[in-house]
This record gives sequence, structure tokens and C-alpha cells, in this order.
Amino acid sequence: MKNHRTTVFLFLLFFGLNLKAQKFEKLIQYVNPLIGTEKMGHTYPGATVPFGAVQLSPETDTISYELNGKYNGEVYKYCAGYRYEDKTIVGFSSTHFSGTGHSDLGDFLIMPTVGKLQLNPGTASHPESGYRSRFSHENEKAEAGYYKVKLDDHHILAELTASTRTGVHRYTFPKSDQAHIILDLTAGIYNYEGKNVWTYVRVENDGTVTGYRQTNGWARTRTVYFAMKFSKPFKSYGQKNFDGPQVYRGFWRKFDQTKNFPEIAGKNLKMFFDFDTEENEAVEVKLAISPISQTNALENLEKETGGQSFDQIKAKAQENWNKELNKIVIKGSDTEKTNFYTAMYHTFISPTTYMDINGEYKGLDQNVHKAEGFTNYTTFSIWDTYRALHPFFNIIQPKRNNDMVKSMMAHYDQFSMKMLPIWSHYANDNWCMSGYHSVSVAADAVIKGNYTGDPKDVLKACIATANKRDYEGIGYYMDMGYIPAEKNGTSVSNTLEYAYDDWAIAQLAKHLGETEIYNQFIKRSENWKNNFDPKAGFMRPRLADGSFKKDFDVLSTHGQGFIEGNSWNYSFFVPQNPDGLMQMMGGKKKFASKLDELFTMHLPDEFFADTEDITREGIIGGYVHGNEPAHHVAYFYNWAGQPWKTQAQIRRILEMQYKATPDGLGGNDDAGQMSAWYILSSLGFYPVAPGSEDYAVGSPAVDHAVLNLENGKTFEIEAINQSPKNVYVEKILLNGKEIKNFTLKHSEIMAGGKLTFSMSSKPKK
Repeated sequence: MKNHRTTVFLFLLFFGLNLKAQKFEKLIQYVNPLIGTEKMGHTYPGATVPFGAVQLSPETDTISYELNGKYNGEVYKYCAGYRYEDKTIVGFSSTHFSGTGHSDLGDFLIMPTVGKLQLNPGTASHPESGYRSRFSHENEKAEAGYYKVKLDDHHILAELTASTRTGVHRYTFPKSDQAHIILDLTAGIYNYEGKNVWTYVRVENDGTVTGYRQTNGWARTRTVYFAMKFSKPFKSYGQKNFDGPQVYRGFWRKFDQTKNFPEIAGKNLKMFFDFDTEENEAVEVKLAISPISQTNALENLEKETGGQSFDQIKAKAQENWNKELNKIVIKGSDTEKTNFYTAMYHTFISPTTYMDINGEYKGLDQNVHKAEGFTNYTTFSIWDTYRALHPFFNIIQPKRNNDMVKSMMAHYDQFSMKMLPIWSHYANDNWCMSGYHSVSVAADAVIKGNYTGDPKDVLKACIATANKRDYEGIGYYMDMGYIPAEKNGTSVSNTLEYAYDDWAIAQLAKHLGETEIYNQFIKRSENWKNNFDPKAGFMRPRLADGSFKKDFDVLSTHGQGFIEGNSWNYSFFVPQNPDGLMQMMGGKKKFASKLDELFTMHLPDEFFADTEDITREGIIGGYVHGNEPAHHVAYFYNWAGQPWKTQAQIRRILEMQYKATPDGLGGNDDAGQMSAWYILSSLGFYPVAPGSEDYAVGSPAVDHAVLNLENGKTFEIEAINQSPKNVYVEKILLNGKEIKNFTLKHSEIMAGGKLTFSMSSKPKK
């Protein structure tokens, strides 16, 4: 009888699990990785898995970062390695950033060819002069976890998929006795002479190759190890060293290292592997990476993809994506679903896993560490992502966000400078952008109950970071309450961003009952007032003598004390105290009027003279959505007593800035921040000031959504009569109780329940 009950229990358990699995909708069909690959989106179309260490994607050019000894502005277009506008592909590399405004990576470029061996890439205008190939978008397909394209010049079908640490290539060749697979170790994104510090390759046997690449780029000291396995033995192999003449040649010169030599090293190496192929014969290549060693790379490859075919790995990758996408299930048109689920896809690309399958990773001290009880992450573009991406994770990916904060704390513990990350990647801090916004991410996670470490250690790390006097004017900020314009080129935006971060630290201190620390940092959080010029009505650079800088242009982004923005946008950057800002600007009526002017003014074309990040499409009036500093501003109408204007502007931004086309993003996706803004705003709420439980309510753009929370509960959103015309909110009910203050709390979402919007074509004033 006992055995019978056990059998019944196991059957019911299996049936329940199977039923749950069957409830997953096929949502990957709505993901289009080509969105954002044209113009300024800077996304890539290749294959990755959620938060994967490998991002296997095509490269479409090899422009150098340097031109005649100076920065080459054209290279900015290739932050992600691929541009939809291009007509040729130069190869497929294993690492990429998604949507960033600066770059690195592009490691281990592989290109299949047939015919005479050529080891130079050729040019876009003459691809036949190298191993590059023409391609057509008609023969290109990009899906979540899968990419394929026909290389027209070589008559090869290239297909890509991935696991967390391994990229898998499948190349279907024509019949040839001159088939080659090239491994270009000189290639990379944002290349310049001297970026490659050293490369090493070891041919283990006729199907396995290992090695590493060390670069000095955006990440100053970055080493990536690899292990590479072919599904078919190569008949011969060789290399060419492009280092140029050297005074010291060493005694390796005793050997001919160019052909079938198993161990080579140099700064600029290119390998080739030769095959005989039959018509439509597929050769698979698995390339795993590791931050630690070639041995770990081999282990990553074997444990993640060993014994599995390309199709099996692809199926697993897409199953993984589908599971993640089902965390939110919406109703809407196919176009709405494409925008929504591609945005979800882009938010789940980074931060990226940065540890081997055995838990080992390289720390900021360049030593080997082991992640105990958490996944270690890298690729923290925090100036962008603290605003909406990490708050979104606190709702829909709380466990991962917990691990991300733990990764930031590991960064702090291992770093000689004892600071939380500014822009962290591959055991380096790149120091990109301003503020110390990791304190916002950490404080938000603790306050919302998602951090499982010691919150007092977090507070200690936040304080140490905020008191780093020799970093970006913090000493002046602490002593004077602002950063003098003579001392720092981004003095105003730094002061404003530090003030917000200090408010986040104050909220964390308050949460932990640390009153003295709270008082200290809440006072610092009001430093934004010191850059507000009441006569001009704008944030303005201030000199060391206390006077405001005279040559001041509220529209210019150049030389005015701001980073990636102008005074019009940054003057509203007080997310922690909109009521105080409103008072400084003359009260509710004048505040709303100034917001109106921001969204309706005409921004002259001269504005674009000093910016790479955005085009006219990324701007509405003077509001710049293609950059982040004003992402919260449309929600400020709620504080001005005119919430219907928030609702109208949010829907306007959603419609104008996000389209289901390759050029569908109005600016860099910035590691998922633009996409996170879209998701949260489409659901009807937004975290104006992370570090608080509060979300500002806007206007939902989906008819219905179910958030499947990690705690097992569901939060349902229904927008009755929602349509492109019915953008105004008549009434909001949370579990049947009316919300009148246009504020939703994090705890209310996580408790589960139903949020109901009644929508109308007329504003409720």
C-alpha cells in the first residue's frame, strides 16, 4: 500500500511538473534580435543564452579605433561588432556587449572559407581580397539562441548557437579539397595597434585546440582562455604571425612554426585549419571560454556541450529563453509582443556570467576566487542600468539580482581601491560614466528584501565608495557641496548624480536604523541645490568662488558640465526629491509648464554636433530618450498634479522610440536599460527613484499581463479599454481597492494580486 501511495505521489508530481511545463507559451517566436542593430541601437543579432558568458555573433567590419594617431569616430558604429546596414561579414566572434556606447571584446573570431587560403580580412568594398564574404538579409535569420546566414562568396551556410560558456558553430560546406576554418586572434572590437598584449595557441590533437588572449583595452588587464573542438579532424593546420620584425627573436626560430606546429605564441596570430569536405557536409566547432585557464575552458566545453549535437544545444538554448520569457505573459498584437519580448530578451543578456562551471573566476586582484553560493557576474554598465534594469530584476529576477549585488560586493572586497564598481567587466573597472550608482543597485536590493548577505557590509561599502575623495571631484563635493567647474568637465552632472546616490545610501541607513549615517547622507543628497541657478531656472556650472559660469548654453552638451545630456534634461535630475525641485522651479504650475516646454520645444540640429549616441529619432521636443538622464522625467507630471500628462507622454515615448524594426531603438540599448524602461512603462509603472519601495504609475500599453514571480505568486495587470487612443487612466484598482495617489509599492507587487486600469480617450483632470 505504501509503495502504491508512493507511485501515485510520484505520478502526480510528474504530472504536475509536466502540466506546469506545458503552460509555457511559445514566446521566443516574438523575439527579433535584429531590432536595434541598425543606426544607434548597438545590439548584436547572434546567439547567446540568458546572462550567458558567450555572445556568439557576426562581425561586419574591422575598423580601427585609431586613425592617423587619433580616435576614429566611425568605430563608434561598431560597438556591437555588427551593423544591419553592412553588406559583408568578416567572421563570428565569441564575446560582445549589447547596446553599449563604448566597446571591447570580439574575441576569437572564426571564419569558414573555401578555395585559396587568405589570412587577411579584405575590405567591405572588395571582400574577395580577403576571407570576408558578402551576405544578404534575405538569407539571414536571427532568433533567441540561434543565428544563421549564408556566406555568398564561399557558398557556406553558417549557423550559431550557444550554452552559457560555449559558442557552437555549424558550417555547411560545398564539396572542396580546400576548405578552411580560420581562427583570427588579432581581431577584436575597438582594435588599435598594441591592444593585443599576448596570444597563445596549443594544438592538443587533430580536433582540439586551446589557448588564450590577453588585451589592454577598455579593460586594462583582460585575459580570456579558450578551448576549441572540431567535429571532424582537420587534415593540416598552420599559422601566420603578424607581429613584424623584432630585435630579439629567441631560439624558437629553430622550428618552422608556420605549418603543423603544435605550440605558438605572439601578439598577433592567425590560425587556419584545413579540411576536405563533401557537398553539404557540416563541420561543427565548439569554442568555450574561461577567465581562469585552458583546463577550465575544456571542462566548461565538456560539461555544457560534450556529446551533444548542434541541434540539441540549440533546442536547450531556446527552451531556456522560453522559460525566462514566460516570467511575464502579455496579451496584445503580434507587433506589441515582438517589441515586448525582444525588450525582455535584451534585458536578460547582461550582466553576464563570469565564472567557470566549477565556480572559479578571476577577481579584481587578478587572483583566482571561487563563488560560494552565488553566481558571479560581470558587465555592469551601472550608470545606465541602475535606473530601470536592476529595479526590474528586483521584481522579475530577484535571485539573479541578489547574486549581482554579491558580485559587486566581491568586486569591492577584492579591489585595492575599496570601491564598488563603476563600470565593471572581466575583473577590471573601466571607470566609465559618472556617479557611484552601484550604491543605488545595492541599496534598492536590500530595501526590497532581495539581498541575502549582510546589509551592514553593503552599507560600509557604499560609504567607502561615496567618500573616495580623489575620485571624480568627490573631495570638492564633500567640502563645498558641489564640484567647481574649473576642476571637472562634468561637474554639474557629477554633483547631481552623487546627490541621488547619497539619498540611496541614506535610505539604506534608515532601513538599518543607522540614524547618524542617515542624517549625514540625507544632508549630502540636497547638494543638487548648489548647482541650481534660480535666476536662470536651470542647473548650471558653478565656479570655485561660488559664482555661476557666465558662458552658459542650456541646449549644448559640450563644455557645460554635463555628460551625455544638456541642462534642459539634467535640470530635472532630482529623482530623490521632485517636490523640492518643484519648489525651486516656482511651484506646481511653473514646474508643469517647464515640463511641457521640454516635450514640445524644437531642438536645433547643432545639438547633434557633439554627440555620437543619438540621432533625431531619439528625441521628442528637447527630451532625449536615447540617453538615460531624463528617463524618469515624464513621470514628474504626477508630482505636479497633472498625471494625465505623464500618461500621454509615456505612450508617446513608447510609440515613437520603440519599433519592431532593425532601426527600432532611438539610441543605444545600453545593456538593457532602454528595454527595461519599455517593459516597466508598458506594464504601467516605473521606479523614479530606486532605493524606495515606490513606483510611479503611468499608462499601461498592454491589454493584460501576468507576472509569474519567483516567490510562486502572480501579479496580474489588466488595462480595460486600453488602445492607442485610450491612453488616459480613469481609475486604478489594486485588488479591488482604488489607488488615488498614482503610486504602487514593491511589496504590493510581490504579494501578488491584481492591478486593474480603466482607460479612456479623455484625460481625467
